[in-house]
Amino acid sequence: MSTAKHFAEKLMQIKALQINPQDPYQWASGWHSPVYCDNRKVLSYPYVRDFVKSELANMVLEHFNDADVIAGVATAGIPHGTMAADLLKLPFIYVRSKPKAHGMGNQIEGVLQEGQKVVVIEDLVSTGKSSLEAVDAIRTAGGDVIGMCALFTYGFDASAKAMESANVPLHTISNYSALMEVCEEQNLITAEQKTSLEEWRKSPDTWGK
Repeated sequence: MSTAKHFAEKLMQIKALQINPQDPYQWASGWHSPVYCDNRKVLSYPYVRDFVKSELANMVLEHFNDADVIAGVATAGIPHGTMAADLLKLPFIYVRSKPKAHGMGNQIEGVLQEGQKVVVIEDLVSTGKSSLEAVDAIRTAGGDVIGMCALFTYGFDASAKAMESANVPLHTISNYSALMEVCEEQNLITAEQKTSLEEWRKSPDTWGK
């Protein structure tokens, strides 16, 4: 079994990934989704947590071995990024969704020096909007974002195009295609549900309306 399928299976076992086409979840954006992903649950399972830490660190070494700094996206990317940075013995920073309204007004916490090569760590990539806002903040502060690593991605075409346009190579431990393979192999979805799930993947903004 591939790493992507193995991790998708683990996420389902701890209910970090849940599928419910009949009673879809609603995102903050208003989109309806037959899949819910909450990778924060990983933190409560030490063996899965160790797996994620190791995979993220290996991913950085394989694809971005000249990284100077690891950056977590607040809030869910912070613990995973911290663990990977600790294993890699690299400095860690994190990026808020917006600058603090008090104190120093920081959006980036930690020490980032001009020109340092940064790898961004996310827990989940959906549309890519919040991830790329963090990238913009780092670049504005003088950092050189060389890539992004995440636990899971839905693999929407829009997010792939946005990442490409922003020149941010994305690597993930698992993805939506691997999840669908696991569901099929374990007979967790019917043929009708598979069709519905494929339609959502292609057009998440109109699915269920």
